[in-house]
Amino acid sequence: MPATKKTVYDIVTDKICDELEKGVAPWNKPWIGGESAPANLLTRRPYTGINPLLLSISGYTSPYWLTYKQAATLGGNVRKGEKSSTVVFFSKIKSKTKTLPNGEPDTFAMLRYYHLFNVAQCDGISEHVPVPVKNEIPPLAAAEAVVAGFAGRPTIVTESAAWYHPGRDVVGMPPKETFISAEGYYSTLFHELVHSTGHESRLGRHDKKAAKAAFGSETYSKEELVAEIGAAFLCADAGIDNTIPQSAAYCQSWLNALKNDTRLIVSAASHAGKAARHITGA
Repeated sequence: MPATKKTVYDIVTDKICDELEKGVAPWNKPWIGGESAPANLLTRRPYTGINPLLLSISGYTSPYWLTYKQAATLGGNVRKGEKSSTVVFFSKIKSKTKTLPNGEPDTFAMLRYYHLFNVAQCDGISEHVPVPVKNEIPPLAAAEAVVAGFAGRPTIVTESAAWYHPGRDVVGMPPKETFISAEGYYSTLFHELVHSTGHESRLGRHDKKAAKAAFGSETYSKEELVAEIGAAFLCADAGIDNTIPQSAAYCQSWLNALKNDTRLIVSAASHAGKAARHITGA
């Protein structure tokens, strides 16, 4: 019996699971935001959704990427033997069976992928690669500015544990001095603030069912992954390390969840990006 052809969701999930099997949660890998966020060299357009995580796995220090054809357009080339990195995008497809009330074909979104190369894998294009501009604001000040700039943010109270209560729209945080590092405090706070973006007054990600989701359930796991990835995006924007701790059990729990639902990581990363942009106003 021939093997079932892998979907784009399978390909993406496999890449994330490979990292988890090494004991590394790819959303905990730091990359710097702003001018140093992963972006296309020609358009300068930053990659969004799951793509910053997929590109961070490759381990290149330059934030700039391009296709094989784009490298040739610049008069350069990708070095022989270099391996590409995968990014994904949604493409609108016209339905062959469903129509809209006006008679036009209905459309649906299909996940597709293409291949990129980092500029470090190319020759003959160095003159086109700018030096990334570093954020002149100290990282911890930038992290505090993210919190302060969250328009309509929930009330933040001092408690013995970190949590978000959707019914009260309140975030609880232990005192900053109880954390091993200030980065740890902000990465944890970002996690809870991302949860708060699901409130009906913001992005409306939470419904009554989600608010009561049991620990370990599919709904709970998805929301936790949104908060994990969203916190990583905010840490990147501020220029701090995402220091939420991980363990073998932590990685295994996400492996199980992702293998049970190959669409989970793409969906969660999309929601996480929307949450981060809502918080920063981007």
